[in-house]
Amino acid sequence: MTTAKDIVKKIKDEGIEWVDLRFTDPKGKWQHLQMHAGVMDEDALEDGLMFDGSSIEGWKAINESDMILKPDLDAVYPDPFSATPMLAVCCDIVEPSDGQLYSRDPRSTAKRAEAYLKSTGIGDTVFVGPEPEFFMFDDVRFEDGYAGSGYAIDDIELPTNTGKEYEGGNMGHRPRAKGGYFP
Repeated sequence: MTTAKDIVKKIKDEGIEWVDLRFTDPKGKWQHLQMHAGVMDEDALEDGLMFDGSSIEGWKAINESDMILKPDLDAVYPDPFSATPMLAVCCDIVEPSDGQLYSRDPRSTAKRAEAYLKSTGIGDTVFVGPEPEFFMFDDVRFEDGYAGSGYAIDDIELPTNTGKEYEGGNMGHRPRAKGGYFP
């Protein structure tokens, strides 16, 4: 298990300039709070930092918005995309009133699910991950002019292209909209 002392040492030894405290909101979007490495001492890493939970949609009302962003000391890694040396730190959200994990935090939900499986004997390990969904297009055009705006997209797999001629032929079959889902 990594300790706060280990992380503070890593910050100093490796010249880390920033610490990016990250968590997931209820819609699955990464949120973060970036702190200068000089303010991240052992206490901040062990106890966490207060933040305004009313800023996260679906969490807290303004009159009860205090929450704790508590670093998971075993989920710390260098950010490979940062232009300056930065540590990314995954965090739990904690209720300051009772010190319990916040029930609407997706990370807390995953931890509770794992604990439930272990307690029932169904399993002892849970693998949880995102399911990124996206679209790739062969052609995307947009217009933003004085008299109007619009966009056009095209892709060989679009249902509207079943009758289009392609070099090498067109096999004709395209799944309908939402046709790739079961059932």
